[in-house]
Amino acid sequence: MTQPVYVGLDMGASRTKVVVIDRHGALLGHAVKKSGIDFAATAAHCLDTSLELASADRSDIAAAVATGYGRNNVAFVTENSKTEIGCHAKGCYHSFPAAVTIIDIGGQDNKVIKLDAEGRRDSFKMNRKCAAGTGAFLEEMSSRLDIPLNEMNNLARQATEMIKLGSYCTVFSATEVLENIRHGKPVADIIKGIFYSMIQRVLEMDSLTEKVVLSGGVVAHNPYLVEMAEELIGRPVLIPQFPQFTGALGAALYAREAAEKG
Repeated sequence: MTQPVYVGLDMGASRTKVVVIDRHGALLGHAVKKSGIDFAATAAHCLDTSLELASADRSDIAAAVATGYGRNNVAFVTENSKTEIGCHAKGCYHSFPAAVTIIDIGGQDNKVIKLDAEGRRDSFKMNRKCAAGTGAFLEEMSSRLDIPLNEMNNLARQATEMIKLGSYCTVFSATEVLENIRHGKPVADIIKGIFYSMIQRVLEMDSLTEKVVLSGGVVAHNPYLVEMAEELIGRPVLIPQFPQFTGALGAALYAREAAEKG
């Protein structure tokens, strides 16, 4: 008889993430894909990919929990009432069981969540109304510069100086970027300024505790942002093994709890 597995799904407006864990909380499989316009099909694809990595199939699923923007569009889950805040908190606390400030930089929003030493939530803030500091901001700047998104991090590292942006607004920042290009400023220096604008915006959302955890897909693919954050706050930050899957991991841990309670 195969061992039961537990599934967590974090369906954001930009990306869908799925993880599969065992009863010990170990990550067995995971997948991420652009959410697209057919949320149900994307969720099913990510589930099947994750189960294949876990050497499991759907009949092995003891429970599945969905969270995120599109959680109501997923048919295979057993629960979809868990919030993004709760799942990100649970996923990060699983990796770092201590009093922490979690900063999650997502495709469409940012979250700052404070947990006490027992993993209870003290407070949280979200940035929903403005794209500044999110993955969408970085994607817009990538488009304006006509540079692939996956090349932005390395270019920022190559900067010899930094062209600071005066505005947090995505529209105004784009105008500033184009003006700097017109004046012949080095692209690497401009991109470093874009990164600086992003991380500064996020860090100013709330005060920070001693231990800070950075998570999210933007963090996973742009480690230079982590270095900038450490420089700005003056100390190292903590990074989960799979930063982009913390929300999905939290959902999977909720699924395990629900299955154990019967």
